[in-house]
Amino acid sequence: MIKKDQPAFRVNREIRVPSVRLVGDNIDEPGIYPISQALRMAEEMELDLVEISPKADPPVCKIIEYQKFIYQQKKKQKEIKAKTTKVIIKEIRFGPNTDEHDYNFKLRHARKFLSDGAKVKAYVFFKGRTILYKEKGEILLLRFAQDLEEEGKVEQLPKLEGKRMIMLMSAKPKKK
Repeated sequence: MIKKDQPAFRVNREIRVPSVRLVGDNIDEPGIYPISQALRMAEEMELDLVEISPKADPPVCKIIEYQKFIYQQKKKQKEIKAKTTKVIIKEIRFGPNTDEHDYNFKLRHARKFLSDGAKVKAYVFFKGRTILYKEKGEILLLRFAQDLEEEGKVEQLPKLEGKRMIMLMSAKPKKK
């Protein structure tokens, strides 16, 4: 029975092709062998014949211990998964008439987010008639970017999307 998260590798007698290409460390001469000879070699070494690449012509096989091979495959997958980074986006909302204290408070938070490696999405939300102050919103966001230029870099300049003017910043890579 094959588990769903496990890749399906054909083993020993499940391989039904006339010849296979044998590779690996424990083989004297890598090359193309008839399936009967490859199976006999695997039995002599008391190991399994595992089909690594079924799409190749002829299919590529290795003579290895199957359980150990599956363990190594899972280990590789786990390492790949661990190396991927998840991008966290923190949002900071301003109004077009945000006063100095609120601005500084949000600036401190943005500095902390950037130092933690998150991206910061700063936006000015225009409610009702405040859309008339588009220039004020853009100036506010550009000032915000200028105040944070040591910690982060601007990925997207201020852009008006509906009732929001959005700017995206990401953390600068840390110097070693």
